[in-house]
Amino acid sequence: MSETGTPKKQSRLVQAFIVVGGLLALMWVLEGLDTVTANALDNYGIEPRKISDLPNILWAPLLHFGWGHLIANSVPFLVLGVVTYLSGPIKWVVTTVISTIISGLTAWLLGPIGTFTAGVSGVIFGYLTYLLVRGIFSRRIGQIVIAVVVLAVYGSVLLGVFPTAAGVSWQAHLGGALGGIIAAWLLHSRERNRKPQQMAY
Repeated sequence: MSETGTPKKQSRLVQAFIVVGGLLALMWVLEGLDTVTANALDNYGIEPRKISDLPNILWAPLLHFGWGHLIANSVPFLVLGVVTYLSGPIKWVVTTVISTIISGLTAWLLGPIGTFTAGVSGVIFGYLTYLLVRGIFSRRIGQIVIAVVVLAVYGSVLLGVFPTAAGVSWQAHLGGALGGIIAAWLLHSRERNRKPQQMAY
């Protein structure tokens, strides 16, 4: 049995907080810049069916419509982002990218004309559904236990995929949730087919 397991886990946890926390800090800096420029950055959100706004899908999650919007997203992004990162940096990158793209495309395709969509909540939904369903694909008990805890704490957030609140992009939430499921399938569906390694003793 290796004695380096615990330090390695601690190192990844620190790395997770640095990476995810660093992204969150960037969001706060951008919101400060948006404030002092009279909300000029809001124009870089996603406007549905506008071809020139397709590239905005990549950075719209970093932008928010006011401090209240950012504050509401900050804790879920940090917590779920860190837990997702603990699966591995590559898995976190894949989940983040897929959730960002599918969330943005869904908002671009289904959002009301004349509106702008921005904010990291689509990515948050991606992390949430990734953590909830990866255990189903991998059949790992530890991941299933984490899914139960995440569902207990953040399960009610899933209501955001329905059009229940004015001014909230359920389209982006739905796309992000689908992205998390796709990422979990891509990253973990093959784990159940792996044969256990035979160990001689």
